[in-house]
Amino acid sequence: MSVAVITGSGGLVGSEAAVYFAGLGLDIVGVDNNMREVFFGPEGSTSWNVARLQRTLGRAYRHHDLDVRDTAAIDDLLAELGTVVELVIHTAAQPSHDWAAREPLTDFGINAAGTLNMLEATRRHCPDAVFIFTSTNKVYGDAPNALPFVELGRRWEIERGHTYSSGIREDMSIDSCLHSVFGASKVAADVMVQEYGRYFGMRTACFRGGTLTGPNHSASELHGFLGYVMRCAMTGRPYRVFGYQGKQVRDAIHSHDLVRAFECFFREPGCGEVYNIGGGRTSNCSVIEAIDLCEEISGEPMTWSYEETNRVGDHVWWIGDNGKFIAQHPEWAIEYDVPRILKEIYIQNEERWHR
Repeated sequence: MSVAVITGSGGLVGSEAAVYFAGLGLDIVGVDNNMREVFFGPEGSTSWNVARLQRTLGRAYRHHDLDVRDTAAIDDLLAELGTVVELVIHTAAQPSHDWAAREPLTDFGINAAGTLNMLEATRRHCPDAVFIFTSTNKVYGDAPNALPFVELGRRWEIERGHTYSSGIREDMSIDSCLHSVFGASKVAADVMVQEYGRYFGMRTACFRGGTLTGPNHSASELHGFLGYVMRCAMTGRPYRVFGYQGKQVRDAIHSHDLVRAFECFFREPGCGEVYNIGGGRTSNCSVIEAIDLCEEISGEPMTWSYEETNRVGDHVWWIGDNGKFIAQHPEWAIEYDVPRILKEIYIQNEERWHR
């Protein structure tokens, strides 16, 4: 028996990983205590997604309602499983800038201490397992906002010929900038994942994603950009744009493309690796462009408003460079672009969201 332990298994990336790696023949042990409902209310609940996994995967999926902050419970689980664990995918997190600022202790406990709990339990009981961490581009804080941008009609764009014109690489500094409380807690986790790889020789990787998206997102205003825009289009809910004239740019990676990258690292792992991972130049859009696409796909006009103040630490422009990961894993490439992602979100959520 080979086991993959997946934290946050009811979330977007965790559930995608559960289905994907179960399809490769691994038994899945899911860890999720539905904290998204605490963060974002009933619409953020992941209980429906856990039920979907239990229904579709059957005996290949075993669920544990555990909090990653519970050191003893996490250690007991990994001790019980032992060396049959070949893969740990740690996606459990508090993912919102705004929520983190309201409860910094909770945010840091989940994102930083929870990650340390997973690392240490893995080191103690299944040290040969591959450990994959879903980090974030917010570890770079607002440093990307110092790049030279040009304002276009419906988006900001980086100056042509700049060293990051193909996307921001991992060589951008994470120091001396404003991160937001959320970004700081993810920095702590990211660095610790690297340290367990480099210091202890564990096979770890931080995947620093931009906008992670797909149809199984429990999208809310505070988290889940593309899913939430489409949800507003489909339900008639007003949408709020925060700052930068709505021209701020995000690259977007479908959860399936991200999990395929996880598989590549699982098969050929390194120690303490760091990768920027996202839609890159293949899959990106501004907020205004996303609104236009959602109106086109849904056939519904959207009601939206503009607030001049941007969210603290928010990026004017983020397109990541996948070049380092592709150089090590040339078999991987982006399959989904933004229009395809939004069409899939629309089709798969018609029953849940349509007005």
